[in-house]
Amino acid sequence: MVVNARPHRKFPGIYWVTLENYTQKLATENLVPGKTFYGERLISIKDTEYRVWDPFRSKLAAAILKGITTVPIQPNYKVLYLGAASGTTASHISDIVGENGHVYCVEFSARTIRELVSNLCTHRHNVTPLLEDARMPEKYVMFVEKTDAIYCDIAQPEQAKILVENARLLLKKGGGTMLAVKSQSIDITKKPVEVYKQEVNILKKRGFAIIDLVQLEPYERAHAMIVSKI
Repeated sequence: MVVNARPHRKFPGIYWVTLENYTQKLATENLVPGKTFYGERLISIKDTEYRVWDPFRSKLAAAILKGITTVPIQPNYKVLYLGAASGTTASHISDIVGENGHVYCVEFSARTIRELVSNLCTHRHNVTPLLEDARMPEKYVMFVEKTDAIYCDIAQPEQAKILVENARLLLKKGGGTMLAVKSQSIDITKKPVEVYKQEVNILKKRGFAIIDLVQLEPYERAHAMIVSKI
């Protein structure tokens, strides 16, 4: 039997569940009880159902386990997700923000966004899919209200610049950002740590305050998460 579930002491909307073997796993409260998204385990404790959060499938979960100190995504928040793919991490963000929050998912691939719509948006009314290019936020700015946070996970050479341009149009003053840096998508000739510093400097030059940076190994090779605030 599951021993217990308890809220994460730092991050609202995120939980620790203790399993039968007494190992602890990250989890979110399932917004759509009974439904899984990517084969994750569902755990019911009293009247609440939780979804175990796999850090090998989600860079946000990986960053939390690697000791990130701030997650600027909370219950009731409006979040812009750049590079949502088929929606694994977006599904957990949907859980976190809850019914009164919203997740705007920008994805460039038509095939992938079809998966996002059929697997996630059909069952979750707090998720809006946008088949758009994150490099051109002016094309979807009219469909997205000002957001409390931006989560960016895109395989593009100018990742920090794309985040900055979206924040300029769609992030509230004082809002937070999370940038999952894929170093090999930016410059395969440089060491990952050099690429991370480069992206940090771009954010700093555009007025972002860097709050945190953690590397994501062993969950993701040559990746880091940068948390910042405007």
